[in-house]
Amino acid sequence: MSKNKEPLVSVIVPTRNSVATLEDCLQSVADQTYKNIELIVVDRDSTDDTKKIAKKFTKKVYNHGPERSAQRNYGVEKASGIYVAIIDSDMKLSNGVVASSVKAMIKSAKNEGVIIPEESFGVGFWAQCKKLERSYYIGNDAIEAARFYKKSTYQKLGGFNIELVSGEDWDLSRRAREHGEMVRIDDLIYHNEGKINLYKTLKKKYYYAQHARNYLVSSETRSMLFDVSGPLARFRMFFKEPRKLLQKPMVGIGMLFMKLLEYLAGSVGYLMSKFEGKTSQAHQTKVTQDE
Repeated sequence: MSKNKEPLVSVIVPTRNSVATLEDCLQSVADQTYKNIELIVVDRDSTDDTKKIAKKFTKKVYNHGPERSAQRNYGVEKASGIYVAIIDSDMKLSNGVVASSVKAMIKSAKNEGVIIPEESFGVGFWAQCKKLERSYYIGNDAIEAARFYKKSTYQKLGGFNIELVSGEDWDLSRRAREHGEMVRIDDLIYHNEGKINLYKTLKKKYYYAQHARNYLVSSETRSMLFDVSGPLARFRMFFKEPRKLLQKPMVGIGMLFMKLLEYLAGSVGYLMSKFEGKTSQAHQTKVTQDE
């Protein structure tokens, strides 16, 4: 298929002070075997050289916020492609990702999105633990979300829910699956974890969990604990393949310990959000009664 007959694919990359990983990410887009690609970078008030790096690869560099869901949706608004691929600035695409995604989509008109498996890499012990954790998720529809969509489907669904700070990937995949089929490819996305700081990781989980109620309300899930992607399901998944844990015992133990701490941090964040919500509601009720 010649380039001018290939469907145009718009690759959307949201950024925020992404100088450490962005060049590798955008170079991996430029290196795709599939060439009819439009690259769109949507930054959010970066204070480093993120925009400068982005402009080396594309003229389509915008600034928008407040969170990554809004950035992604804005990028799709600016896109001209028949398909849109949504990737993060700390990801690298293997060379055949876009070609395989297009091939998978055109096999059937029922196909609405493509799930692309991810493999983590990084520096240090905790990055090894994260790589081990992510290896369990490949092939699991409850955890892996689509990153490649028909633009028409994306727009029909309203894109990512901008009220969600966490769970937005799963939410969009779930809604897309209600309209058609999700397909998979074997080509990988490599997720650059860098050098993981455990404290910062737990702080991020706390922050995401504070906003998790919006995701639970928007989905069929009403309990984080018993969700198919929740803690009980994930630990069952880990222990069903003990061989992986025992290949490098210290990494296996570290992964379980890190995941336990993440869930504890998330639980505290979620409970705090509920408490703050009740306190705010009680205060509002009192104000109304006083009036």
